[in-house]
Amino acid sequence: MIAIYPGSFDPITLGHLDIIQRGSRLFDRVVVVVSSNPHKVPLFSTEQRLQQIRQSVSPLPNVEVDQYEGLTVTYAKARQAQVLLRGLRVLSDFEKELQMAHTNKTLADDLETVFLATSTEYGFLSSSLVKEIARFGGPVDHLVPQHVALDIYQCYAKTPLLSVPNATASQKPPPSPLPPPKGAD
Repeated sequence: MIAIYPGSFDPITLGHLDIIQRGSRLFDRVVVVVSSNPHKVPLFSTEQRLQQIRQSVSPLPNVEVDQYEGLTVTYAKARQAQVLLRGLRVLSDFEKELQMAHTNKTLADDLETVFLATSTEYGFLSSSLVKEIARFGGPVDHLVPQHVALDIYQCYAKTPLLSVPNATASQKPPPSPLPPPKGAD
């Protein structure tokens, strides 16, 4: 059984990877499909996102990565997929995703939507949140794969923080813009 996991993945997060890994255990093949959202300006080009995702899922032999412009159901039909895979974090996700699932059912009644609840540790995580943290100089290496964190730091021209596992001892975190708290030595 083939499952399609569509999204913008700008950037791919550990929450996305959690859904992909779990989906890969449930389905014969999972196709991660990068699509563009006309209402968003992406941080990374489609090709960059495809490369980031391919590197992230390389240990999963039954996962492939592709891109598509247009209706997801059209792509799913062309790939002879039976399932659309979606992750749910919070109640507001459910409302939006349920509406989309019902809409997709009117377009392709032989295509099922399967929802996976995110693992607890990723319930708060979104690509938008990652970008906001990075934009203000915060660390994101605990939210995205290591190679993606490095791409994000480079994009925002930030020096990777010491929490990045591959950082060398000679790298220092950027100076704090805030004075130390009173009474701190």
